[in-house]
Amino acid sequence: MENTKKIAVMSGKGGVGKTTIAVNLAVSLSAEGYKVGLLDLDLHGPNVQRMLGVSLPPSEGEKIVPAKYGSSLKVFSLAMILQEGAPVIWRGPLKHKAIEQLANDVEWGEIDYLVCDLPPGTGDEALSTFQVIKPDGVVIVSTPQKVAGDDVRRAMNFVKRLGGKVIGIVENMSYLVCPNCGEKIFVFGKGETEKIAQEFNVSLLARIPMDPDIVSLSDEGKPIVVYKRGTSIEEEFRKIVEKILSL
Repeated sequence: MENTKKIAVMSGKGGVGKTTIAVNLAVSLSAEGYKVGLLDLDLHGPNVQRMLGVSLPPSEGEKIVPAKYGSSLKVFSLAMILQEGAPVIWRGPLKHKAIEQLANDVEWGEIDYLVCDLPPGTGDEALSTFQVIKPDGVVIVSTPQKVAGDDVRRAMNFVKRLGGKVIGIVENMSYLVCPNCGEKIFVFGKGETEKIAQEFNVSLLARIPMDPDIVSLSDEGKPIVVYKRGTSIEEEFRKIVEKILSL
């Protein structure tokens, strides 16, 4: 994967919709005609498979053949080889070895972008990803409230300390549009993410609104950028893609 641009999607805390962003970012890049790999590195909570509704094909030789979504997106998640509901009970060294194997033993072929969905926080998986995969850029996902902002700062400083590049911040669950009057309701507050972006001199890449369809479609394995075309959600993901393409 010498010529592959590697993009890590991470968050300071859980529950901010990081996997939703990673999945739809990968689908959006593939929709632009690029060959994309999506690697689920959230080893304890792998959800990529459910959000895309894909399964592994039969293995060929020693390499793991990834699942495919459409014609140009290859996908691998640990959930594809685990019994449903089975926990992953691993310490740091086992996680590091697993990430090495997933990076090297999955038959990615020639791809333009590898999107890595990291678990929340700055622990073993994030550190191993920087050591093994060496991301070219990081997208950090947050929600607008200050509690999430505290952890975003930790994630930003983690990337900085490891010499990485933050592409920008995505503010997920940014607002809710009232179905009656059309006004934006800022359920989790307003302004914190923009403040952090200015503080660290990075881009606020997109503001993804709250939408009940995001939940139902994701649960059904239907990426929102495919099933919500022409909406503000798709437009926001296009902004993220444009920034990544400029790397």
